[in-house]
Amino acid sequence: MATAPVHDVLVVGGAGVDTVVRVDALEVPPGDSVSVPPAHDYVGHTGNGVALGCHALGLAVKFVDFLGDDVQGRMVLERYAGLGLDFEHVVSPHGTPRGINLVDPGGRRFSFYDGRHPADLRLPREFYLPHLERAAHVHLSIVNHNRDVYEDLEGLEATSSTDLHDWDGENPHHLHYALRSDLVFMSAATVRDRVGEVLRGILDRGRARLAVATDGAEGCHVLVRGEEGPRHFPAVRPERPVVDTNGAGDAFVSGFLHAYLGGAPVEECVLAGSVAGAFTCGSAGTHSDFVDRDGMERLVAAARP
Repeated sequence: MATAPVHDVLVVGGAGVDTVVRVDALEVPPGDSVSVPPAHDYVGHTGNGVALGCHALGLAVKFVDFLGDDVQGRMVLERYAGLGLDFEHVVSPHGTPRGINLVDPGGRRFSFYDGRHPADLRLPREFYLPHLERAAHVHLSIVNHNRDVYEDLEGLEATSSTDLHDWDGENPHHLHYALRSDLVFMSAATVRDRVGEVLRGILDRGRARLAVATDGAEGCHVLVRGEEGPRHFPAVRPERPVVDTNGAGDAFVSGFLHAYLGGAPVEECVLAGSVAGAFTCGSAGTHSDFVDRDGMERLVAAARP
């Protein structure tokens, strides 16, 4: 007799530290230096955003990853301990991943991710497998060192998801995740007028039940298996002024998953994701503020026609 899952969501990979630098424009100014407001470090990266977003919404979350035995790693551990997030890690000799995020006055960002883990690094199977077997849903960040987890997902009842971020529709690294996940999220930032084609390719070639391309202030595009083409959903108007879009996509995923795992229809999942993403844009820094369950209920009710 199968035991009931302990974790609503298991997030595998994607912890790190981001340095946010506020700039006048997302371009290199003339000369060789420019003064900027104080730069700040935040615990961030994509798995962190999904894990904290789901945690804020009341889901039972487990987060596992590599982490360096360094200043940044200790910063990550302190934040998770303070928030009560269930996190376990394997020490990486390569250190804790970092990112540099430039943010303009309108909240738009451009990120430089250091990708320090070597291509052949893998999370030990004996480390992640016990958590995998106790999860109802597994979200895999596209960090490469978790790519073998899909083999162990076969035969388990857990559903899976991934976020391809600004995939071009062709890069084989992202394709590995795209074709093996039940729910696929991505950004429309790179594919633009090829959104429908790319979403259709994900469903036709892989196992996904649905694929979502978020498009910032333009909303998102959703293609569900069995439907003829993608549907466009408008963005939710943020309750607070937009100051920083870092982490909005990860917050969207967490809001969507919260509704989806609760059995909500696609339209309600999109609304929940849009509300969560818009809420996050109202605070500075990566993954520094997430909507909670009460806030979600209030904002979803206000956003309905």
